Amino acid sequence: MASRGAGFGDEHSGVRARIPADPERTMQLKVPPPSARAESAPLADETTPPRMERPDPSSGRADRRKAARPPSARMRLGTLLAPLAGPPMSYARRLRPHYPRPGRAGWRRWVPSLRQWLGGTLTAVGLTGLFLGIAYASTDIPQNLNTYATQQDNVYFWSDGTPMARTGWVQRQAMPLKDIPQEVRSAVLAAENESFYSDPGISSKGLTRALWRTLGRGDTQGGSTITQQYVKNVYLNQDQSISRKFTEAMMALKLDNQMSKDEILEGYLNTSWFGRGTYGIQRAAQAYYGKDVSQLDASQAAFLASLLKGAGLYDPTLSAANHDRAVERWNWILDRMVKIGKLSASERAGYRAFPEPLKQNPLYDTGQQSDYLVELASQHATKAAGMSAKQFDLGGYQIYTTFDRKREAALDDEVTKARKKAQETHPDAAVTAHYGAASVATDGRILAVYGGPDHRKQGYNESNATTVPAGSAFLPFVYAAGLEHGAVKQRDAPREPVTPQSLYDGDDGVPVSTPEGPYWDRAGKKVAARNDGRKSWGRITLREALAESVNTPFMQLGMDTGLDKVKQTALAAGLLSSSMGPQVPALSLGSSTPSAIRMASGYATFAAAGQHTDPYSVRRITRNGTAVRLDLPHARRAMDARVAEEVTQALTDSIRSAHPDAAPAGAAVSGKAGTTANDTAAWYVGTARAVTTAVVVYRMDLAKSLEPLPLKGVAGTADDSVPYDIWAGAMSPLS
Repeated sequence: MASRGAGFGDEHSGVRARIPADPERTMQLKVPPPSARAESAPLADETTPPRMERPDPSSGRADRRKAARPPSARMRLGTLLAPLAGPPMSYARRLRPHYPRPGRAGWRRWVPSLRQWLGGTLTAVGLTGLFLGIAYASTDIPQNLNTYATQQDNVYFWSDGTPMARTGWVQRQAMPLKDIPQEVRSAVLAAENESFYSDPGISSKGLTRALWRTLGRGDTQGGSTITQQYVKNVYLNQDQSISRKFTEAMMALKLDNQMSKDEILEGYLNTSWFGRGTYGIQRAAQAYYGKDVSQLDASQAAFLASLLKGAGLYDPTLSAANHDRAVERWNWILDRMVKIGKLSASERAGYRAFPEPLKQNPLYDTGQQSDYLVELASQHATKAAGMSAKQFDLGGYQIYTTFDRKREAALDDEVTKARKKAQETHPDAAVTAHYGAASVATDGRILAVYGGPDHRKQGYNESNATTVPAGSAFLPFVYAAGLEHGAVKQRDAPREPVTPQSLYDGDDGVPVSTPEGPYWDRAGKKVAARNDGRKSWGRITLREALAESVNTPFMQLGMDTGLDKVKQTALAAGLLSSSMGPQVPALSLGSSTPSAIRMASGYATFAAAGQHTDPYSVRRITRNGTAVRLDLPHARRAMDARVAEEVTQALTDSIRSAHPDAAPAGAAVSGKAGTTANDTAAWYVGTARAVTTAVVVYRMDLAKSLEPLPLKGVAGTADDSVPYDIWAGAMSPLS
């Protein structure tokens, strides 16, 4: 056996060779080349017994079927790409980039190979697709729209259909797409997104441009489709950021699959900002042209479409530069409409003059008398439509009122003149003077009211306030009750008719009696009536007593007819039970406190031949173009027509007696003044051509008390009555 230190030992001995520690004796090991090793290697059949393969007990028919299957698509792809893979190498080594690339010179050493380019591109595309797929799947469309997208305003219109006022934080009225003309839609598409009906909801070119601007200049304007803009309007905020832009795109893609194009376009047109405080194409049409969107032509539509790019830059009324931009944009949109086939060349040729908009928004709320009108109309609207105040405040309603713009202006002017005159003649008393007035048609329509100097300074409405007694203006209701029900003058006696010629004692201070005897008050004194100026008239007919406003006959007539009958007649004519007060003799002399609206309504019943219609201020309501059901009042019989005619004749005598020039022969004019015993209120209620106006003047220091104060001349005199002057001034030009 060879020594352990001599070498490796016998190849077949299995003994491991050991390298000696002495460097001089260290063997120089040389590995022969592969060819030499191959030649020197012993044959397997000479040195090593053959290796026997044992059959796998688990193999069987299933393995044979598997082996017989044709190669899969993955296997075939691997076979095809095998030449590109190069010589075999480890998986990790193939993935690891080699820079600089071996076998290349110069800049080519640093350029990836085609295989690397292809692999990187496929990987990026795959990861991007996976990311977008996950983002799309995880993007949800919110169930609730943002506040500004749902909030609308309520718009009030005069009786002639012109805008009167609006309420709400936002000027918006949603309109169905079918009510928006095709010219308007086409103008918007030409200006904003001509491929709207064919795109998937986003524009890749636009998104790229918007992203570039966001990263480069922080400007994201442009690049959005109508679908994206709609998403931004109703679901997102106006934050200009990449994340919001990405969310907007994902939501636009999903929304485009969930909604029809028409639904998206309708929503966009109803939520977009057009300037002048308006949202939506309907309010824009009203704000810039004073008309509904259905009345716009292609030229006006093109201008409104230009505002979508930025109302602050394209409203021509703001500056000369704006005007130039607006004209240029307007021309461009019209030309674009021709190019995309939405407008013929001949039609385009007809639009050469720029459609100048109105100087200001006609929906502007003055905050003065219109607020009192709005208050009345909104109260009636909620009641007549059977909706809650919360429902009404959600907005979107168009309230068409009964208010006559000319009558309102005339009434406002007359009261303003009376106020100014009182301030000049009675400055101390004028500080606490109050004026209320209302005009009501015989069919119940409230045509005009004066509610106060300014709703922002005085919140309550003088025309609807039950503050001061009616005084002698109440006498016609007592007269009507006597004519309608008759009188009982003796105990257990039947009722006897009362006629205009029935005689009563007109002296001042006549004690009031009942069928049982004198009427005693709680202090044990006989109750007596007083006439204005303590004047005695002797025996006088009821018709003459009403014409001359003699009190004592009517206090007695009220007792003869029955105070319950007097109250019943007044309520039937239109006064409210809450204003009537106790049933005592003073009821007949006007202790009740009706409002100006109700007094006008009551006198209108006489002019309507005894038919009464409760006063109302709203004739029609729509919500976004759809009619809302209203429960409007209907006329009902309040008293016999002959009774109403007799009262009207007496009131005609009254106005002719006091103001001969106001009621010439044959004129359908009637009316009566009203005063109170302690001079705390002055009235005039009169009718001319089926319109009744009631005016009341009184004094009250609201900072101290709700108790009425003496007028001290602010209401004029019997010969120069301020309430009558207001009535005559408001009615004469229009009667």
